[in-house]
Amino acid sequence: MGMLGKVTPQGKLQAKKISPPRAPITWYLRNWSRWPAIKGLIAFWVTRPIARWFGLAIMIGKLEAVLIRVDGSRVNYGILGYRVVTTAFVNFVVDQLQAETSEFGDFKFHDSGVGVTAANITDTDIETTDGESRATGTQTEDDADDYQSVGTISYTTTKAITEHILASQATGGTAMDRTVFTAINVVNGDSIQFTYTINIPAGS
Repeated sequence: MGMLGKVTPQGKLQAKKISPPRAPITWYLRNWSRWPAIKGLIAFWVTRPIARWFGLAIMIGKLEAVLIRVDGSRVNYGILGYRVVTTAFVNFVVDQLQAETSEFGDFKFHDSGVGVTAANITDTDIETTDGESRATGTQTEDDADDYQSVGTISYTTTKAITEHILASQATGGTAMDRTVFTAINVVNGDSIQFTYTINIPAGS
């Protein structure tokens, strides 16, 4: 007796995105219970939608961070804060509309520090340097009206990082934004990947 058969191999592939662990909840509670952080939340979730409803164009910045430990593990701190676009940057934009320079496309340099004074629109630089070199960020669009720069700063000593600016030069230059946040502790060999996004919507 002859036997005929047909074998059809089948398989199934599943993929799962593995995200880095989040920072401790205690860090979030400390960071977002500060009045400047609360003002940033109000600006982003309340003031911005109202402004858009009225057809007003407003700029607002957002800073995010991922801690990359010396062993390669990562901790996602998420959003560190909203605001504070500086007066120096606004004045710079007005000047560029009158006489453009190549520096206008150079807001990609990330600097961090250990200062704890609340961010203010009058800030022009980091408050207290951490002694590390600025990182040159990758420039892109997160959306059509979102400018974004992603830069990773490496650390050579133990310190508590509490502030960040995005500037137009590797040293000096104009600071677009300064953000102060609850300390992210680093040791030699650690690094922090900062993502700064500024939303510049059109009016209507």
